[in-house]
Amino acid sequence: MMLLPYFQSNLIEAGCDEAGRGCLAGPVFAAAVILPKDFNHDVLTDSKQLSEKERYQLRDYIEQKALACGVAQADQMEIDHINIANASFLAMHRALDMLPIRPALILVDGNRFKLYPNTPHQCIVKGDSIYFSIAAASILAKTYRDDWMRIISEEYPQYDWQKNKGYPTKNHRKAVLTHGLSPHHRKTFRIRDTQLNLFTHHGLNDNSCD
Repeated sequence: MMLLPYFQSNLIEAGCDEAGRGCLAGPVFAAAVILPKDFNHDVLTDSKQLSEKERYQLRDYIEQKALACGVAQADQMEIDHINIANASFLAMHRALDMLPIRPALILVDGNRFKLYPNTPHQCIVKGDSIYFSIAAASILAKTYRDDWMRIISEEYPQYDWQKNKGYPTKNHRKAVLTHGLSPHHRKTFRIRDTQLNLFTHHGLNDNSCD
């Protein structure tokens, strides 16, 4: 199904989404994107529905066509200090701060958001599968976070972040239990031996996380 170009046609809208919320390691990234009202694309949708190649191709296209975009993060220490939900909101606010154009409305993927100063917002469940601007934000947040995880994986290859991007795959959990936590791990995300059984009981495999 083709996504929608806007929520309200008469307002400048910024789509906002995050990536890395459920990871064991690394920051949470967020992006904010303002697209032209006539923006259209046959492939663009929720980043989780696309291949890695498609996401990177779309990132280039989005950055060329967007009126404005910003990408920011909240690191693992901030996540541990204020919790992952608040860190996600913080990263979104930082991405919005980077926009050279002030939006009149923020479209947020999900059902919760912390009020951004002087700007109304609309929370939309599965918004990255409904509106182009939120889908575009999901692409930028995901690809820039993946780039970050590849860089830090060079220093800590034992955790296989090049492949799992910090998500809780079975091999990633086993590596933590074997090698301990790295400085990039979220200390408040606990891992125990019993958790490994979840992968077997529920038939989950250790494929890389897109």
